[in-house]
Amino acid sequence: MPESTRDAAPQTGSLRVVVAGSFGNIMENYDNLVYAYSAVTLGKLFFPESSSLVGTLYTFAVFAVGFLMRPLGAITFGHFGDKFGRRITLVVSVLMMGAATTLIGVLPTYESIGITAPILLVVLRMVQGFSVAGEWAGSAAFLVEYAPARRRGFFGSFNQVSTAGGFLLASCVVALNSSIFTDEQLTGWAWRLPFLLSALTAIAALWLRFGLAETPAFSEEQAKGSTAKSPLREGLRTQFPSIARGFGFTMLWTVAYFFFLTYLPTWLTGVAGVDADVARTSNIVGLITLTVLIAVFGALSDRIGRKPLLLGSALGFLVLSWPVMALLGSGNTVGVYAGQLIIAVILAMFSGPGPAAISELFPTKLRYSTMSIGYNFAVMAFGGTAPFVATGVVELTGSGLSAALLPIVSAAVTLAVVLGMRESAHRVLH
Repeated sequence: MPESTRDAAPQTGSLRVVVAGSFGNIMENYDNLVYAYSAVTLGKLFFPESSSLVGTLYTFAVFAVGFLMRPLGAITFGHFGDKFGRRITLVVSVLMMGAATTLIGVLPTYESIGITAPILLVVLRMVQGFSVAGEWAGSAAFLVEYAPARRRGFFGSFNQVSTAGGFLLASCVVALNSSIFTDEQLTGWAWRLPFLLSALTAIAALWLRFGLAETPAFSEEQAKGSTAKSPLREGLRTQFPSIARGFGFTMLWTVAYFFFLTYLPTWLTGVAGVDADVARTSNIVGLITLTVLIAVFGALSDRIGRKPLLLGSALGFLVLSWPVMALLGSGNTVGVYAGQLIIAVILAMFSGPGPAAISELFPTKLRYSTMSIGYNFAVMAFGGTAPFVATGVVELTGSGLSAALLPIVSAAVTLAVVLGMRESAHRVLH
């Protein structure tokens, strides 16, 4: 089958496209995760009348509240992204996220304004959740639609390189903040600094995106006059099976990210008794490894296909989650680092081909809205709740290893979905 104009996208300006398509994703994931990595401090400041455990639970519950807004954000941004274009929609999502995170950085605490403080925190987390819902799918569609035909996996992988990069940046900034300032300074004012940094990253993301044209694929749809008048309605009517596959496909992906990369540092120190410095440093080493390997696996998927890597990752989490948690829980420093590296490799196998694979499920004129629905509903259900549920499961069972049931169950579901998907790496983007 001959390649379409969209699949023969020129490589001129590829670096600018990748940076602009990815940088906003770095910023949005940084904003999202700097909250999670600051959970213990935020619990003391916004829920001071609770015990340490309950305060952490409340903080993770507020973290989960942001994810409840993702379906609304997915529907809203997906509609405008398919109707008016990817670029302007991504500009709006970055602007909203940066504003919400910066406002958290200037928010009065419970000591200053009482119950109003956690209420405002919830509202700002809702704005964060709404805006980040538009970023991920828009960034994935943007990169894949700009990519040359045989490099969609590689281009799309930078959606996940930037996602992991956002996690890594948040982890490094919070760790550096904790090492520079005393506990008294952190709870007094220094906790605000990582949130205030968001204002600078938002400005950089906006500058990069304003200078780009619309994607070749969407521009072709506009030129033909074939963009959807009502993307949500048409998408639900014609693409519901693919939306359902996108939901199941995302289940393991989102649990793995928010369980292993968000909850795990808290689990290592609070449950396994690992030294806080070892937990933070091993997490950063794992994130660096993940960030580097994602693009490698994305490029590999352009050669050997998406399915072999996706299946290998799902099987890896199914079989290895429990042993890896046991290794991490041993308290042995070498074991902790080894466990973090194993997680990084297995997750990179999924994250590399993942953005291209899920994008290729949907037609261009409906891609933003339909991919947003499947992906963000799964993230709402399994991502934001993962740290909260894992904390509750450990408390109920009295066993730290019981938390491994979350990635095991999600891996079984995603494995079944991927087995039923057809290989799409070498097919024309429709």
